[in-house]
Amino acid sequence: MESPSFYARQALLQYGKQLVAARRLARFERLTGRGRRFDDEAVQSRRRLLVERICREIIENLLFSGSGNPVVQEVRKSLERETGQEYIFRYPPAEEEFIILRLTPEGKEEELTPEEKQRLMTQLWDVALRAVDAAML
Repeated sequence: MESPSFYARQALLQYGKQLVAARRLARFERLTGRGRRFDDEAVQSRRRLLVERICREIIENLLFSGSGNPVVQEVRKSLERETGQEYIFRYPPAEEEFIILRLTPEGKEEELTPEEKQRLMTQLWDVALRAVDAAML
């Protein structure tokens, strides 16, 4: 078995030092009671922005590439559970718009109307937000 390279060991040592420094700062802030009021608002704001950015990426993966990512698949399954129907998301190469097809009980595919498509996209966004928010620390 190979020993870790010098650079890997140095990176791990530096990471350990950063963890210790972060713990010290957190303990200091807790003891002095400083920075909590402002930090909580800033942290929540940054977290919300990060959750929204990840949601956009999940939706793009679902719509445009059909990703096998477990989170993307979970969002898709949650959407199908909430609506009670299966959907196929397609982005034809020659088209400017993506297409959402609904699978009927008979196994046929029918395209959603623009209103249905808008409602489904809103519901997809809500499902993705809940999934990412639950997965985030």
